Amino acid sequence: MSAVIRHDYSLAEVSALLDLPFAELMHRAGKVHREYFDPNQVQVSTLLSIKTGGCPEDCGYCPQAARYNTGLKAHKLMEVDAVLAKAAQAKSAGATRFCMGAAWRSPKDRDLEKVAAMVSGVRAMGLEACATLGMLTAEQAKTLKSAGLDYYNHNLDTGPDEYADIIKTRDYQDRLDTLGHVREAGLKTCCGGIVGMGESRAERAALLQSLANLPEHPGSVPINRLVQVEGTPLHGTAQLDPFEFVRTIAVARLLMPASMVRLSAGRAEMSEELQALCFLAGANSIFYGEKLLTTGNPDIEADRALFAKLGIQGMPLAEESKTVHADVLCGDSCAV
Repeated sequence: MSAVIRHDYSLAEVSALLDLPFAELMHRAGKVHREYFDPNQVQVSTLLSIKTGGCPEDCGYCPQAARYNTGLKAHKLMEVDAVLAKAAQAKSAGATRFCMGAAWRSPKDRDLEKVAAMVSGVRAMGLEACATLGMLTAEQAKTLKSAGLDYYNHNLDTGPDEYADIIKTRDYQDRLDTLGHVREAGLKTCCGGIVGMGESRAERAALLQSLANLPEHPGSVPINRLVQVEGTPLHGTAQLDPFEFVRTIAVARLLMPASMVRLSAGRAEMSEELQALCFLAGANSIFYGEKLLTTGNPDIEADRALFAKLGIQGMPLAEESKTVHADVLCGDSCAV
């Protein structure tokens, strides 16, 4: 029997999953993963910063915030042709999705026209297109949908109760409102969070609960491990235990069984063994390439070598686009 698609998890249920003995948690997550996906396939995306730095937000983890002295040089929005050249390189390296990120609180309509042209060009190459541009209005979401955008990324970042400790220039409801506009426009959502920001296990449970209880599970769930950048308020935060990170991946898989669970920021600091544990726990998507917006990422050849060691193949586009339509009864492999 398969796992149920649910949107009504209690905090106690999520916490109980995180507290399971490690072997039991891995077994449950691996079993659910196999029900929905080939465990030997991983979806590969490439992320490009199309507009870097100068952001007015105060996210405590982010080197792109203008108010922090991180040594990052700001760059204006790239030209369309330059972005499409990068997309072509990503496709030739094996990526099936091309993600474009811009350091804005929210895009201006004149900038959105340029991004829409980038999206159309990426789709014309046969790649899926994803963008993360900050908060969107309902009309802006419709514009991106008309351009052919597949996914819009807008992370919850952390749990609702500690959100104001990390970010003060917007609130949790702002995030939820943009996600609502994205869904209403018919776009798929890419939504996850960052762990290792000094939060407790209970606070990680609250983030996972918030993600799982969205009206629709995100098509992609990026789980980021904090990359500490000197000059940001979170630099010097105690490192998250690696097994705690794996637990977070496993519970994300159990709560959102049909979603892609992505290893995102922080992978450059992960050993091959830790990445392998994450794949066993249900991670089945990565960012591919030398940079993740402004921080390092394992290079393509290192990823290919790891895939070869583990017998992992890149996920074909047709496979990653499959949708599970029917909820089924819960058996002994259910998340809780």
